[in-house]
Amino acid sequence: MDKHTHEHIKSAFFVNLVFTLLEVVGGLLTNSVAILSDAVHDLGDSISLGISWFLEKISKREPDDKYTYGYQRFSLLGGMMSSLVLFGGTIFILTETIPRLFQPERVDPLGMLLFSILGVSFNMLAYYKVRGGHSLNEKAVSLHLLEDVFGWGAIMLGSILILLFDWTFIDPLLSILIGSYIFLHVLRNLKEIFDVFLQKVPSSVDLSKIEELIKTIPDVLKVYHTHIWTLEGSKNMLTTHVLVDSEASASELIKIKKSIREYLKKEGITHVTIEFEFDR
Repeated sequence: MDKHTHEHIKSAFFVNLVFTLLEVVGGLLTNSVAILSDAVHDLGDSISLGISWFLEKISKREPDDKYTYGYQRFSLLGGMMSSLVLFGGTIFILTETIPRLFQPERVDPLGMLLFSILGVSFNMLAYYKVRGGHSLNEKAVSLHLLEDVFGWGAIMLGSILILLFDWTFIDPLLSILIGSYIFLHVLRNLKEIFDVFLQKVPSSVDLSKIEELIKTIPDVLKVYHTHIWTLEGSKNMLTTHVLVDSEASASELIKIKKSIREYLKKEGITHVTIEFEFDR
């Protein structure tokens, strides 16, 4: 994460945090569980942005005797923490909201409409701060904020329907839809995070294909004990054992290793450890 990414996420964090506090007040004043549901969502976004901002300096540290692979997984840990906060908050909101679908309560649709206009405006401002970023962090954050804009658009539409037709069930229905969407989104994020922590082979990598192509290199007889994992979701790493002809010279071994590294670099694998073994 470069300096510009850090500043963009910092700005988006403060914009999102201020509006989250306004959302809580607005949800309580209008008695709208849809607004409160989105407040929980935005709280998770604020925590995620805050952790990302806070851990930015830590994740840039160079590897040392304690963390030989470096500190990049600290940002992944932040993602897990914010996802768990969102998970718990969404469960709470859903348990409070579902009964109101069958016994709708009166809400203030005009207040909902005003807050939805603020919601679209604040989230558009936060989105503007990070849009067009080139880093994975900025792209992920900008997409999330754009989703928030659409969520507030739905609340705006719901408040208009309540104003026109007095459909009070729209408010808990929107809350359940928003909560369900967040719930599924969080589950997907947690799965991806746990896959990284459990060192699952990245979905973008075909292990058998890599071994087969390495075996096509001259003097390579067999490839085995190949392990591939990702450090934090984008930096892929590999270790493997390569059986070579016992007559291979030192210069040929260097050439084999260079060929393997060049191929793996094209496959998005940047950190490679190769153990040579010889056919006797």
